[in-house]
Amino acid sequence: MAAKKEVRSDNTYIISQDATDNPKLGAKILSDGRESLFLDYYFGYQMVYSEKLGKEIARKDRKREFLSLYLWLAPRTPIERQQNKETLELAKKIRFERGQELLESVEGYRLKKNRDVNFLDYFQSYIDNYTKKDIRMIEIALKRFKNFLNETPEYTKFAKRIKPEQINKDMVEAFTEYLQSKSIGEGAKSIYARFKKVIKYAIEHDTMLKNPCSGIVIKADEQQLKKEVLSQEEIQCLIQTHYDNENHNIRNAFILCLYCGLRFCDVKDLTFANVDYSNKRLKFEQNKTKGHSASSGVIIPLNDGILSLIGEPQDPENRNEPIFALPSYEMCLKALGRWVKRAGINKHISWHSARHSFAVNILNNGANIKTVASLLGHSGLKHTEKYTRAVDKLKEEAINSLPKLNL
Repeated sequence: MAAKKEVRSDNTYIISQDATDNPKLGAKILSDGRESLFLDYYFGYQMVYSEKLGKEIARKDRKREFLSLYLWLAPRTPIERQQNKETLELAKKIRFERGQELLESVEGYRLKKNRDVNFLDYFQSYIDNYTKKDIRMIEIALKRFKNFLNETPEYTKFAKRIKPEQINKDMVEAFTEYLQSKSIGEGAKSIYARFKKVIKYAIEHDTMLKNPCSGIVIKADEQQLKKEVLSQEEIQCLIQTHYDNENHNIRNAFILCLYCGLRFCDVKDLTFANVDYSNKRLKFEQNKTKGHSASSGVIIPLNDGILSLIGEPQDPENRNEPIFALPSYEMCLKALGRWVKRAGINKHISWHSARHSFAVNILNNGANIKTVASLLGHSGLKHTEKYTRAVDKLKEEAINSLPKLNL
């Protein structure tokens, strides 16, 4: 049964039944046999000066918005009744949308009307609009999540489509176990961090209501160096190794990383403007920490050999020319793999291995940990200490390589 109309003295009545609605939907009865629908907004109280009382008083701050939508006051035919029904439904939708806009502007949050989205598509859309340097890791996170859904019998039904609210804690815990079974070193932790980044974004934009990752962590021994490193002898072997159709830019960029400790994302962006030829220095800001670390700027001394490797710009006037014109990371990694294999080095070497090799080798040659931290652009010694542990392990292996002593 429809609620009884409580018509007020101004020929209006409120349609909204929920006392918390803001704005409220109402109607004004017109003399032509129609009702004009409106929204009444309530913005709290504001202080106004009353000339009659001679002081400021609190007055309700209200606003009325007429929607230019009309109901038949006394519908006579099925068509008029149907028109009333459709018009009222439209007015209620407008009221809801206006309410969400008010919540967003006044209280800073917004509820989505429709959460019927495919999280896999949402994840891909996030990637398509992502502009930061770690996009490759974001892409890997989506790929691993899809593989997890495909390969886990309990969740294969979600392999093509999964709603945000269907991602729960049990699923996330299973996903972290899957990551740890598939990734070595800090890879699982890093991939999970990117997955959580997308979840956080979805919550902030009201696509998800709860965080299914809350309280679920992947722990890794950050003080243990898990990637393999190249010894000084292996580096020389690599430099002396050539093969048909090798890419000289990839070759020279990796050698520079071995001798300066650069990440791939940094060496790819280097221009000749980063090189101070007169003072023999390389100056750049690390992409990983730019904008949120006081130690993002790095200065590395260059010797004549490294300067020769860098060379000079073809156009002296264009110092913004990239030093190395590198293809995608994947192509560079494949080229590196062929090069390492051709050199007869039986190790899994990635581009980041160059950075680790640089740190371990200069520590082995007597550099102190503070110097190494400065060259790597670390803000403290915490992340550098893992290299001292690696050096101790290498020393132990060197001692154990001696012939067995029998007394």
